[in-house]
Amino acid sequence: MKKKGIETQNTKIRYSIGLKLVVIISILILFSLSLITVLVSMMVSNDVRVTAEDNNFTINKRSAEEAETSLNTIRSNALVLLETLNAAGNSPALSRQAAAFFFERNQDIAAIVIAAPPAEGAAAVSFPIFLANERFFLSNEIDSTLAESFITDNVDAVERAAAGETLLLNATPTAKVALLALFYLWQESGSGEAVVIFFSSDALSESLGSGTNSSFMINGEGDVLVHANQDLVKAGANVGYQSFIQSMRENTEERMQTLYTDEDGKRYFGAFTKLSQANVAVITNIEYDVVFEGVVATTRRNIYLTIAVIFASVIFIRIFSLTISKPLNTLTKAAEQIEGGQFEIVLQPKTRDEIGALTASFDRMSKALGIFGRFTNREIAVRAMRGEIKPGGQPKHATIFFSDIRDFTKKSENFTKKYGEGASERIVFWLNDYFTRMVECVEKTGGVVDKFIGDAVMAHWGTAYTTGSPEEDAFNCVKAALMMRWALMDMNRGRDADDFQNPPIRIGCGINTGIVTAGQIGSEQRMEYTAIGDPVNLASRTEALNKPLGTDILITEDTWKLTGSRFITEEMPSVQVKGKEKPVRLFAVINMKENSVTGEGPQTLADVRKLLGIPDIDVSKVDTEADEKKYKIGSKEKGG
Repeated sequence: MKKKGIETQNTKIRYSIGLKLVVIISILILFSLSLITVLVSMMVSNDVRVTAEDNNFTINKRSAEEAETSLNTIRSNALVLLETLNAAGNSPALSRQAAAFFFERNQDIAAIVIAAPPAEGAAAVSFPIFLANERFFLSNEIDSTLAESFITDNVDAVERAAAGETLLLNATPTAKVALLALFYLWQESGSGEAVVIFFSSDALSESLGSGTNSSFMINGEGDVLVHANQDLVKAGANVGYQSFIQSMRENTEERMQTLYTDEDGKRYFGAFTKLSQANVAVITNIEYDVVFEGVVATTRRNIYLTIAVIFASVIFIRIFSLTISKPLNTLTKAAEQIEGGQFEIVLQPKTRDEIGALTASFDRMSKALGIFGRFTNREIAVRAMRGEIKPGGQPKHATIFFSDIRDFTKKSENFTKKYGEGASERIVFWLNDYFTRMVECVEKTGGVVDKFIGDAVMAHWGTAYTTGSPEEDAFNCVKAALMMRWALMDMNRGRDADDFQNPPIRIGCGINTGIVTAGQIGSEQRMEYTAIGDPVNLASRTEALNKPLGTDILITEDTWKLTGSRFITEEMPSVQVKGKEKPVRLFAVINMKENSVTGEGPQTLADVRKLLGIPDIDVSKVDTEADEKKYKIGSKEKGG
C-alpha cells in the first residue's frame, strides 16, 4: 500500500539572510573604508610630497649658501695673508710672524702654496711660496710635504688655475684626512702662477649636515668632495656617471629639484645648487620611500583597522542576523509543518519588532488552521492548497464505505432523559470518542474520511490516495472495517447496555466498489472533497441492510470479486435495489482468510453474531419494506 500522508516540499535555502547581511554590509564597509583610505592616502601623499620637496629644496639652498660662504671666506682670508706677505717684502721675520698669526686664527687651513706651472723644458712645478700650518700637520700626524706631492701629481690643475680657472679637488685620498685643495689664479704675481689652499672639509661636512636629507658636494669632474659617508671621500669616489649628475651638468639652471632613480633602482627627490666658483655643486637627496614611509605606515594601519572593523562587523552582524534568521527559520519550519498537514504548532514571539508580530500572527493562523483541520480532512485541504487536487471531478475506481450506529436515536433519547439540557455535551463527548477510533482505522489503511453524517461515517479508498491497484484499495477498505469491529469491542469492554452515560456502540458497515466521480465539489464559498455516483448510493443502501440481515459488515459482489479470496465471507440473500435491473449479491465479512488456519477470531457468521451480541435472524422472514421500500429480499444464491 502506498504510504498515506503529505510530503512537504522543503525549499532549499541557498543563501541565508544572515549570510546576505554579512556579505552586503561587509562589502559596504570595505568599499567605504577603502575609498576613505585611498582618498586620504592620495591627499596626504600629495601634501607630504610638496612638503618634502620644499624642505629638501630649502636644505639644499641653505647648504649651498653655507658652502659658498665657507669657500669665499677661505679664499679671502688667504688673499689677505698673501697681500700681507707681499707688503712685507724682504723681511723674513715679519713674514713668519704674519703666517703664524694667520694659521693661529685659521686652524682649518693646512697650507697656502704659490705654484708655478713647469716652465718650458722644466720637469716639475716650482713653489715660490710655501706656507704650512705645522700644527695642523702634526695634530693629524701627516707630513707637510704631501702638499707638494699632491700639487705635483695634479700639475694639470695648476696649469688650469694659472690660466684663470678655479678648481676644487679632493686631497683626502692622499692625506688620509678630510682635506680639500682650492686652485685659483694668483693675479698679484702677474706671471700666471696659481694659489693652492689646502683646508679641512670638516666644517663643510657639518654645514651640509646628515640625516633624512643627505647633502654632499661634488666638483665639475663628479668627484665627491664632501659627504656624510667619509668612506666615499677617502676612496676618491666619483659620481659623474650617474644620470642625475649628468642631467644636472647639462642643465643650464643654477638651482633645480627633480625625482630620479639611481642605478640600484631606488627613487630619490634630488635638489642641486651650482656654486659660483670652482664649478662646484651641492646636491641634497631624500629617498622617495622615506618620504612616504609615514603615509605607507598610516595606510597599513588603516588596512589593519579596516580588517578589524570588518571582522568586528561580521561578528556583530552575525549576532544581529541571528535575531532575524532564527525566528524566520522557525517560521519556515512551521510553514513546512503546516504544508505537511500539522496545523497545531505553538510559536512564542521573542521580539517586539515586525518579526515578533509576524510570529504572533503565524501562531494565531496555525491555531485557526488547526480548528479548520478538525472541520475538514486536513490532508485533502493541504493537497488542495498545494494544487495537487484541482477543482472539479475525476473518475476513480474506488471503494466506498458507510457506517452507522445501531439504535442511535434511542440512545440519544436516553441521554436526554437522563441529563436533560446537559445531554448534548455528553452525546458529543461519547460520539467523539467513537469517531476518533473509527477515523484512526480509516487513516491507518490509507482511506479518506469524507464526512460525518450525524452518527454515520462516509469514507473511501482509491480516490485522493491509492495503492495503484483497485484490488488493494478494496482490501484496505474491508480490512479497515474489521479493524473497526475490534476497536469497538475494545471500546465496549466493561460497558453495560443499560448504562445511559456511556452505552456500548454497535455499528453496521456497507462497502461497495465501482467507478465514481471524486474531486472538489461545492460552491465558490464552500467546497469539499467527496465522491459521488451510483456506487456511492449502493454502498449507503448496503450499510442499511446490516440491521435486517443481522450482520455488521456487508460488501457487494463488486467488492467481493476483488477481495473475496482474502477474507472469510458468507453470502447473504440477494437484494433487489430500486433502479437496478438485477438483484445485488451481498456478502457478510467474517474474518481475514489467513485467520482460518489459526482459528483466531470468528469463523462463521454465527460466530460473529455471538461475538457481537447480534441475535440470530431468519433472513427469509425479514421484511425490509418496514423501514424502506427500496429493497426486496430474493432467494439465496449459492457461490459465497
